[in-house]
Amino acid sequence: MIHDAIQIQNLRKTYAGSKGAPPKDALKGIDLSIPKGSIFGLLGPNGAGKSTLINILAGLVLKTSGKVSIWGFDQDVNPRQSRASIGVMPQELNLDPFFSPREALNVQAGLYGVPKAERRSDEILELVGLSDKANAYARTLSGGMRRRLLLGKALVHHPHILVLDEPTAGVDIELRQMLWANVRKLNEQGMTIVLTTHYLEEAEEMCDEIAIINHGEVVARDTTAHLLGSIDQKTMIIEPECKAMKFAVPNGIDLAIDPKGALRLTYRASKTSADAVLEAVRNADVIIRDVRTEQADLEDVFLELTRSR
Repeated sequence: MIHDAIQIQNLRKTYAGSKGAPPKDALKGIDLSIPKGSIFGLLGPNGAGKSTLINILAGLVLKTSGKVSIWGFDQDVNPRQSRASIGVMPQELNLDPFFSPREALNVQAGLYGVPKAERRSDEILELVGLSDKANAYARTLSGGMRRRLLLGKALVHHPHILVLDEPTAGVDIELRQMLWANVRKLNEQGMTIVLTTHYLEEAEEMCDEIAIINHGEVVARDTTAHLLGSIDQKTMIIEPECKAMKFAVPNGIDLAIDPKGALRLTYRASKTSADAVLEAVRNADVIIRDVRTEQADLEDVFLELTRSR
Protein backbone atom coordinates (compact mmCIF):
# COMPACT_ATOMS: atom_id res chain seq x y z
CA MET A 1 0.00 0.00 0.00
CA ILE A 2 1.44 3.39 -1.04
CA HIS A 3 1.12 5.97 1.74
CA ASP A 4 3.34 8.64 0.20
CA ALA A 5 2.90 9.87 -3.36
CA ILE A 6 6.51 11.08 -3.41
CA GLN A 7 9.45 10.03 -1.26
CA ILE A 8 12.76 11.91 -1.42
CA GLN A 9 15.83 10.79 0.51
CA ASN A 10 19.11 12.73 0.80
CA LEU A 11 18.60 14.37 -2.60
CA ARG A 12 21.55 16.43 -3.78
CA LYS A 13 22.17 18.43 -6.92
CA THR A 14 25.46 20.19 -7.63
CA TYR A 15 25.96 22.29 -10.75
CA ALA A 16 29.49 22.63 -12.09
CA GLY A 17 30.88 26.14 -11.91
CA SER A 18 31.59 27.95 -15.17
CA LYS A 19 34.76 29.89 -16.05
CA GLY A 20 36.61 28.84 -12.93
CA ALA A 21 33.71 29.49 -10.54
CA PRO A 22 33.24 26.93 -7.74
CA PRO A 23 30.47 24.31 -8.01
CA LYS A 24 27.03 25.37 -6.78
CA ASP A 25 25.02 23.14 -4.45
CA ALA A 26 21.40 23.69 -5.49
CA LEU A 27 20.03 20.91 -3.24
CA LYS A 28 21.85 19.88 -0.06
CA GLY A 29 20.45 16.57 1.09
CA ILE A 30 16.68 17.05 0.81
CA ASP A 31 14.53 14.59 2.78
CA LEU A 32 10.83 14.95 2.04
CA SER A 33 7.70 12.81 1.87
CA ILE A 34 4.47 14.02 0.26
CA PRO A 35 1.32 12.17 1.41
CA LYS A 36 -0.93 10.52 -1.12
CA GLY A 37 -4.11 12.51 -1.83
CA SER A 38 -2.88 15.77 -0.28
CA ILE A 39 -2.48 19.30 -1.60
CA PHE A 40 1.14 19.97 -0.67
CA GLY A 41 2.79 23.39 -0.78
CA LEU A 42 6.45 23.76 -1.72
CA LEU A 43 7.55 27.26 -0.78
CA GLY A 44 10.79 29.19 -0.72
CA PRO A 45 12.45 32.41 -1.92
CA ASN A 46 13.89 32.77 -5.42
CA GLY A 47 16.98 30.59 -5.81
CA ALA A 48 16.01 28.30 -2.94
CA GLY A 49 16.07 25.15 -5.11
CA LYS A 50 12.35 24.65 -5.80
CA SER A 51 12.66 24.60 -9.60
CA THR A 52 15.62 22.21 -9.45
CA LEU A 53 13.61 19.86 -7.24
CA ILE A 54 10.58 19.98 -9.56
CA ASN A 55 12.73 19.37 -12.64
CA ILE A 56 14.29 16.33 -10.98
CA LEU A 57 10.83 14.97 -10.15
CA ALA A 58 9.77 15.52 -13.77
CA GLY A 59 12.86 13.75 -15.08
CA LEU A 60 14.20 16.88 -16.77
CA VAL A 61 17.28 17.27 -14.55
CA LEU A 62 19.58 14.47 -13.37
CA LYS A 63 20.25 14.41 -9.65
CA THR A 64 23.77 14.24 -8.29
CA SER A 65 22.86 11.70 -5.61
CA GLY A 66 20.00 10.53 -3.43
CA LYS A 67 16.80 8.59 -4.00
CA VAL A 68 13.47 9.68 -5.49
CA SER A 69 10.37 7.47 -5.58
CA ILE A 70 7.21 8.60 -7.36
CA TRP A 71 4.03 6.62 -6.65
CA GLY A 72 6.23 3.79 -5.38
CA PHE A 73 8.50 3.71 -8.45
CA ASP A 74 12.20 4.37 -7.90
CA GLN A 75 13.39 6.85 -10.54
CA ASP A 76 16.62 4.90 -11.03
CA VAL A 77 14.98 1.47 -11.28
CA ASN A 78 11.69 2.33 -13.04
CA PRO A 79 12.22 5.70 -14.74
CA ARG A 80 9.40 5.25 -17.25
CA GLN A 81 6.77 4.33 -14.64
CA SER A 82 7.84 7.08 -12.28
CA ARG A 83 7.64 9.69 -15.05
CA ALA A 84 4.23 8.41 -16.14
CA SER A 85 2.92 8.89 -12.57
CA ILE A 86 3.50 12.64 -12.53
CA GLY A 87 2.26 15.56 -14.60
CA VAL A 88 3.91 18.98 -14.45
CA MET A 89 2.36 22.34 -15.32
CA PRO A 90 5.46 24.51 -15.87
CA GLN A 91 5.72 28.20 -15.14
CA GLU A 92 6.95 29.01 -18.66
CA LEU A 93 4.47 29.20 -21.55
CA ASN A 94 6.13 26.60 -23.78
CA LEU A 95 3.50 25.91 -26.47
CA ASP A 96 3.76 25.21 -30.21
CA PRO A 97 2.06 28.25 -31.78
CA PHE A 98 0.88 26.29 -34.83
CA PHE A 99 -1.00 23.55 -32.94
CA SER A 100 -4.61 23.94 -31.86
CA PRO A 101 -5.39 23.04 -28.22
CA ARG A 102 -6.91 19.72 -29.31
CA GLU A 103 -3.85 18.89 -31.42
CA ALA A 104 -1.50 19.91 -28.60
CA LEU A 105 -3.24 17.54 -26.18
CA ASN A 106 -3.28 14.68 -28.67
CA VAL A 107 0.43 15.10 -29.43
CA GLN A 108 1.26 15.25 -25.71
CA ALA A 109 -0.80 12.11 -25.09
CA GLY A 110 1.05 10.36 -27.93
CA LEU A 111 4.40 11.26 -26.38
CA TYR A 112 3.29 9.48 -23.21
CA GLY A 113 2.13 6.45 -25.20
CA VAL A 114 -1.57 6.92 -24.50
CA PRO A 115 -3.56 4.91 -27.12
CA LYS A 116 -5.99 6.93 -29.25
CA ALA A 117 -8.97 5.10 -27.75
CA GLU A 118 -7.93 6.23 -24.24
CA ARG A 119 -7.25 9.90 -24.97
CA ARG A 120 -9.55 12.39 -23.24
CA SER A 121 -8.65 15.56 -25.11
CA ASP A 122 -12.19 16.95 -25.36
CA GLU A 123 -12.93 16.11 -21.73
CA ILE A 124 -9.77 17.91 -20.62
CA LEU A 125 -10.53 20.91 -22.83
CA GLU A 126 -13.92 21.19 -21.14
CA LEU A 127 -12.33 20.91 -17.70
CA VAL A 128 -9.94 23.81 -18.38
CA GLY A 129 -12.56 25.92 -20.17
CA LEU A 130 -11.15 25.72 -23.71
CA SER A 131 -13.84 23.73 -25.53
CA ASP A 132 -14.77 26.74 -27.66
CA LYS A 133 -11.09 27.19 -28.62
CA ALA A 134 -10.40 23.52 -29.39
CA ASN A 135 -9.48 24.18 -33.03
CA ALA A 136 -7.94 27.65 -32.73
CA TYR A 137 -4.19 28.13 -33.20
CA ALA A 138 -2.40 28.31 -29.85
CA ARG A 139 -0.76 31.57 -30.96
CA THR A 140 -4.20 33.24 -30.99
CA LEU A 141 -4.94 32.34 -27.36
CA SER A 142 -4.64 34.88 -24.57
CA GLY A 143 -2.02 34.44 -21.88
CA GLY A 144 -4.62 33.05 -19.48
CA MET A 145 -5.90 30.57 -22.05
CA ARG A 146 -2.36 29.38 -22.76
CA ARG A 147 -1.88 28.75 -19.05
CA ARG A 148 -5.09 26.69 -19.02
CA LEU A 149 -3.73 24.68 -21.95
CA LEU A 150 -0.55 23.97 -19.99
CA LEU A 151 -2.72 22.50 -17.23
CA GLY A 152 -4.51 20.38 -19.82
CA LYS A 153 -1.21 19.07 -21.22
CA ALA A 154 -0.14 18.00 -17.73
CA LEU A 155 -3.27 15.84 -17.42
CA VAL A 156 -3.27 13.91 -20.72
CA HIS A 157 -1.63 10.75 -19.37
CA HIS A 158 -3.88 10.35 -16.28
CA PRO A 159 -1.12 11.11 -13.72
CA HIS A 160 -1.53 10.28 -10.04
CA ILE A 161 0.40 13.44 -9.10
CA LEU A 162 0.04 16.95 -10.53
CA VAL A 163 2.81 19.52 -9.96
CA LEU A 164 1.83 23.16 -10.41
CA ASP A 165 4.83 25.49 -10.70
CA GLU A 166 3.69 29.05 -9.98
CA PRO A 167 0.39 28.38 -11.80
CA THR A 168 -1.24 31.75 -11.10
CA ALA A 169 1.75 34.05 -11.64
CA GLY A 170 0.52 37.08 -13.58
CA VAL A 171 -3.03 35.85 -14.19
CA ASP A 172 -6.28 37.63 -13.45
CA ILE A 173 -8.60 36.85 -10.53
CA GLU A 174 -11.18 35.03 -12.68
CA LEU A 175 -8.60 32.62 -14.09
CA ARG A 176 -7.08 32.09 -10.65
CA GLN A 177 -10.47 31.12 -9.22
CA MET A 178 -11.16 28.79 -12.14
CA LEU A 179 -7.78 27.13 -11.74
CA TRP A 180 -8.24 26.53 -8.02
CA ALA A 181 -11.74 25.15 -8.58
CA ASN A 182 -10.23 22.64 -11.03
CA VAL A 183 -7.43 21.77 -8.62
CA ARG A 184 -9.89 21.09 -5.80
CA LYS A 185 -12.01 18.95 -8.13
CA LEU A 186 -8.98 16.89 -9.20
CA ASN A 187 -7.89 16.48 -5.58
CA GLU A 188 -11.36 15.32 -4.57
CA GLN A 189 -11.05 12.66 -7.28
CA GLY A 190 -7.89 11.37 -5.58
CA MET A 191 -5.10 13.25 -7.35
CA THR A 192 -2.14 14.43 -5.27
CA ILE A 193 -1.30 18.10 -5.91
CA VAL A 194 2.13 19.69 -5.37
CA LEU A 195 2.03 23.47 -5.54
CA THR A 196 4.71 26.15 -5.66
CA THR A 197 3.51 29.73 -5.38
CA HIS A 198 4.64 33.21 -4.39
CA TYR A 199 1.09 34.02 -3.26
CA LEU A 200 1.31 32.84 0.32
CA GLU A 201 -2.37 33.43 0.99
CA GLU A 202 -3.10 30.83 -1.70
CA ALA A 203 -0.87 28.27 -0.01
CA GLU A 204 -2.48 29.06 3.33
CA GLU A 205 -5.96 28.52 1.88
CA MET A 206 -5.24 25.55 -0.40
CA CYS A 207 -2.54 23.37 1.18
CA ASP A 208 -2.93 20.61 3.76
CA GLU A 209 0.82 20.51 4.40
CA ILE A 210 3.73 22.77 3.52
CA ALA A 211 7.50 22.46 3.18
CA ILE A 212 9.67 25.57 3.10
CA ILE A 213 12.99 25.32 1.25
CA ASN A 214 15.81 27.82 1.65
CA HIS A 215 19.36 27.59 0.25
CA GLY A 216 18.74 24.03 -0.95
CA GLU A 217 17.56 22.73 2.43
CA VAL A 218 14.17 22.02 4.00
CA VAL A 219 13.89 24.49 6.88
CA ALA A 220 10.33 23.56 7.86
CA ARG A 221 7.82 20.86 7.02
CA ASP A 222 4.48 20.50 8.79
CA THR A 223 0.74 20.83 8.43
CA THR A 224 -0.37 24.33 7.53
CA ALA A 225 -2.16 24.67 10.87
CA HIS A 226 0.93 23.68 12.88
CA LEU A 227 3.19 26.02 10.91
CA LEU A 228 0.85 28.90 11.59
CA GLY A 229 0.78 27.92 15.24
CA SER A 230 4.59 27.86 15.41
CA ILE A 231 4.60 31.63 15.61
CA ASP A 232 2.46 32.63 18.57
CA GLN A 233 2.58 36.37 17.90
CA LYS A 234 -0.79 38.06 18.26
CA THR A 235 -1.94 41.61 17.85
CA MET A 236 -4.82 43.04 19.86
CA ILE A 237 -6.45 45.96 18.09
CA ILE A 238 -8.39 48.30 20.37
CA GLU A 239 -10.55 51.14 19.15
CA PRO A 240 -10.86 53.69 21.98
CA GLU A 241 -13.89 55.91 22.59
CA CYS A 242 -11.62 58.96 22.51
CA LYS A 243 -8.29 59.57 20.83
CA ALA A 244 -5.56 57.97 22.94
CA MET A 245 -1.91 58.88 23.33
CA LYS A 246 0.91 56.37 23.68
CA PHE A 247 1.35 55.06 27.23
CA ALA A 248 3.72 52.78 29.08
CA VAL A 249 3.11 49.05 28.68
CA PRO A 250 4.73 46.06 30.46
CA ASN A 251 7.69 44.22 28.93
CA GLY A 252 6.60 41.78 26.25
CA ILE A 253 3.96 44.10 24.81
CA ASP A 254 4.61 46.49 21.92
CA LEU A 255 2.23 49.40 21.42
CA ALA A 256 1.61 51.35 18.23
CA ILE A 257 -1.20 53.69 17.19
CA ASP A 258 -2.39 53.40 13.59
CA PRO A 259 -3.45 56.44 11.48
CA LYS A 260 -7.11 55.89 12.41
CA GLY A 261 -6.32 56.09 16.12
CA ALA A 262 -6.65 52.38 16.91
CA LEU A 263 -4.22 50.90 19.44
CA ARG A 264 -2.22 47.93 18.14
CA LEU A 265 -0.71 45.89 20.98
CA THR A 266 1.51 43.03 19.80
CA TYR A 267 2.54 40.22 22.14
CA ARG A 268 3.45 36.53 22.28
CA ALA A 269 0.56 34.42 23.54
CA SER A 270 2.95 31.91 25.12
CA LYS A 271 4.41 34.60 27.40
CA THR A 272 1.68 37.22 27.83
CA SER A 273 -2.03 36.66 28.36
CA ALA A 274 -4.76 38.66 26.68
CA ASP A 275 -5.95 39.68 30.17
CA ALA A 276 -2.56 41.28 30.85
CA VAL A 277 -2.83 43.29 27.63
CA LEU A 278 -6.34 44.49 28.49
CA GLU A 279 -5.26 45.35 32.03
CA ALA A 280 -2.46 47.55 30.68
CA VAL A 281 -5.00 49.40 28.55
CA ARG A 282 -7.44 49.85 31.45
CA ASN A 283 -4.63 51.08 33.71
CA ALA A 284 -4.02 53.83 31.16
CA ASP A 285 -7.69 54.91 31.61
CA VAL A 286 -8.51 54.08 27.99
CA ILE A 287 -12.23 53.47 27.44
CA ILE A 288 -12.59 50.58 25.00
CA ARG A 289 -15.20 50.88 22.22
CA ASP A 290 -14.22 47.75 20.28
CA VAL A 291 -11.54 45.05 20.41
CA ARG A 292 -10.34 42.32 18.05
CA THR A 293 -7.22 40.21 17.58
CA GLU A 294 -5.01 39.25 14.65
CA GLN A 295 -2.78 36.18 14.46
CA ALA A 296 0.30 35.46 12.39
CA ASP A 297 -0.32 34.34 8.80
CA LEU A 298 1.81 32.19 6.53
CA GLU A 299 3.80 35.22 5.36
CA ASP A 300 4.96 35.81 8.93
CA VAL A 301 6.02 32.16 9.24
CA PHE A 302 7.81 32.26 5.87
CA LEU A 303 9.72 35.44 6.71
CA GLU A 304 10.73 34.21 10.15
CA LEU A 305 12.06 30.92 8.77
CA THR A 306 14.00 32.43 5.87
CA ARG A 307 15.13 35.81 7.23
CA SER A 308 18.15 34.66 9.24
CA ARG A 309 19.36 31.85 6.95
